[in-house]
Amino acid sequence: MVYTCHRDKNCQINKVTRNRCQYCRLQKCFEVGMSKEAVRNDRNKKKKDVKEEVVLPENYELSGELEELVNKVSKAHQETFPSLCQLGKYTTNSSADHRVQLDLGLWDKFSELSTKCIIKIVEFAKRLPGFTTLTIADQITLLKSACLDILMLRICTRYTPEQDTMTFSDGLTLNRTQMHNAGFGPLTELVFAFAGQLLPLEMDDTETGLLSAICLICGDRMDLEEPQKVDKLQEPLLEALKIYTRRRRPNKPHMFPRMLMKVTDLRGISTKGAERAITLKTEIPGPMPPLIREMLENPEAFEDSSDSGDTKALNVSGLSRAP
Repeated sequence: MVYTCHRDKNCQINKVTRNRCQYCRLQKCFEVGMSKEAVRNDRNKKKKDVKEEVVLPENYELSGELEELVNKVSKAHQETFPSLCQLGKYTTNSSADHRVQLDLGLWDKFSELSTKCIIKIVEFAKRLPGFTTLTIADQITLLKSACLDILMLRICTRYTPEQDTMTFSDGLTLNRTQMHNAGFGPLTELVFAFAGQLLPLEMDDTETGLLSAICLICGDRMDLEEPQKVDKLQEPLLEALKIYTRRRRPNKPHMFPRMLMKVTDLRGISTKGAERAITLKTEIPGPMPPLIREMLENPEAFEDSSDSGDTKALNVSGLSRAP
């Protein structure tokens, strides 16, 4: 069998990206010492090998180092994002029964809560082991690239299917119609569908925190100064999530890859979310709140503050201040 690379034969290969380019994955295997004779073309033989591998015992115990990482990520998540059971829910009757293009009262509340959520996501990032060792430019690039992913993941974990509602960090609970009217618009159905897909995974706070960290610390983001360093930081997070999910669900080995697939899903939703923000600008009476605008900007368009002397982005994101 012959594989072909559709890029520059230099693709980043890690646990998340390894299936994107079989050519570069195979080359990496050769580089680390795999024998070329080990490559089999016989599909039946390959299937037999896979079946044999499945029954091999695996150790799903976290090392001391990974256990410490899991605890730190879990704590960072829980201290910046209270779970649904910790919130005192409250509702509003504002445009609860009929869809409108935009309910300005709900939009004002939603934008206020989203701004607070972004601040908490920045705080979460700064608590992740190793994140602040990255260059300031890379920290900003990663945050601006993943902030919407994490924001969507967080709100979707607060979905209550019985009432078809989502709950924000102050306890405000909106139904599907109100979410549409608050600014989600055509994005509403996509977000609620994703929330429904999370339910069978039964993710706890630790898994949500680890998945958020994996979304954030990802070396394939555009314009990173040190993508290899970012990948190096992501590797133990992937290993920790894999072991933790297998240990928590020993009879459900498929849960870890299903969780990783949600990273790709979140990126798709975020792309649609950024498109929605463009149309939303024409619907709201004033400017987009500055922190939301900052995080929605394309990271590639971000000006290097060391050249321009502009520290606005650093101050807005809170990255210029020590944790």
